[in-house]
Amino acid sequence: MITTGYASREGTAEDNADAARVYRLADGIVGAAVIDGIGHGPVTAATAPLLAEVAARISARRGPLAGLLTASELIADNDGEEADAVAVAARAIPGDDVIVINWTGDCRAYGWNGERLELYTDDHTVGAQLRTNGVALELAREHDNWLRSTLARATVGTVYTAGIQDRLVILTSDGVHDQINPVDFTALVREHADEPQVLADALVAAALENEHGYRDDATTIVLCVS
Repeated sequence: MITTGYASREGTAEDNADAARVYRLADGIVGAAVIDGIGHGPVTAATAPLLAEVAARISARRGPLAGLLTASELIADNDGEEADAVAVAARAIPGDDVIVINWTGDCRAYGWNGERLELYTDDHTVGAQLRTNGVALELAREHDNWLRSTLARATVGTVYTAGIQDRLVILTSDGVHDQINPVDFTALVREHADEPQVLADALVAAALENEHGYRDDATTIVLCVS
């Protein structure tokens, strides 16, 4: 049995550019997608839910790679006015040992096995690439907002894949994982691991403002296989 929970909270900037959708087929297969729109404004806020709906539905039917590439086609004609986003999607099949995820950009997927929280994705940012290549953390951190891939430019080669065998999978926008202390993040997962909706609500509520008073839009989906 697959149970789910999802939540989204607007940040300190107007217009929530995040969206989350979960879609369940008649046979119980679940597709899920978190979309983090780039920037803020009415166009992005209106487009993000559409991207999430398409990605979740296609992920359930054809897998999360197809889900994200199909959503990409909706915004591929990017002339500077169209919305763009980063995203993570998942497909959970009853009876399967692995939840398949795909992502592009800096949305994330975590797994919880009852004892430890593990990150299964890597951020597609210049900052992450610099850290991988041994560049000083202070310098790399200045490039964390530089995206190396986005949904509008997604291809088979830029949408990465992972398989998660943990029974609890958490999909997040950066407004969650960047603005919750990792220790607090783990503590919330441990406390609410058996309650996907409670956990989703708690994670979104726990996102804090940074030192400049800014809090990003925060969105998460929780998938629990029992």
